[in-house]
Amino acid sequence: MADKSRVHQHLAWHETLELHEIAATTAHHLTEFKLQLANVQDPTLRGLYMEAIRNLEQNTLELLPFYEKAPIPMMLKDSLETFSPKPMGVNLTAFYGRKLLIFAKNAVRNYAVAITETATPALRVIFQKQLQKAIELHAKTFDFMLQRSYYPAYDLEKLLAEDLKNAKTSLSVRR
Repeated sequence: MADKSRVHQHLAWHETLELHEIAATTAHHLTEFKLQLANVQDPTLRGLYMEAIRNLEQNTLELLPFYEKAPIPMMLKDSLETFSPKPMGVNLTAFYGRKLLIFAKNAVRNYAVAITETATPALRVIFQKQLQKAIELHAKTFDFMLQRSYYPAYDLEKLLAEDLKNAKTSLSVRR
C-alpha cells in the first residue's frame, strides 16, 4: 500500500504552470493597481483598491517560496534571490504587452463560457465570431511577446525567473 502522506521534493509540472499563470497575472495586476491608485478619487473605491493591493501583495509573497520547488534543476539548487534581482525599472512595453495578453486570454475564456450558456442561435453566432477575433488577438499578442523575449514560453526556467523578477518589481512599486 502506497504512503499517501509522502511529500514530494518538487512541484508537479502541471501545477508549476498554474503557479506561473497565477503569479504572472497577480504581479501584473498589482503593478497596474498601484500605478492607477493616484487617479482613484472616490474614497470608497480608493479603499477597495488599497484592499486589493494589500491582498495581491500578500498573495505574491505567499507564492514566491513555491518557485524554489519548481521542477527545474537550477531553481532547486539556487536561491530565490538569484532569480529575483533588484528591479532596475519597469519595461513598459513588456508590461503593456502582458496586459494585452492577459486581456486576450480572459476574452477567449469568457466567450467560450458564454457560448456554452447561449440558447439563441443568432447570439451564439456572434459570440463565435467574437471568440475567433479574441483568439487571433491572443495569437498575435503572444507572438509579439515571444519574438521580443518578453514571454519565454518555451523555456520554463526563464519563464519562472521572469515571474520572480516581475513579482519583485510589483512589490517594489510605490502606492
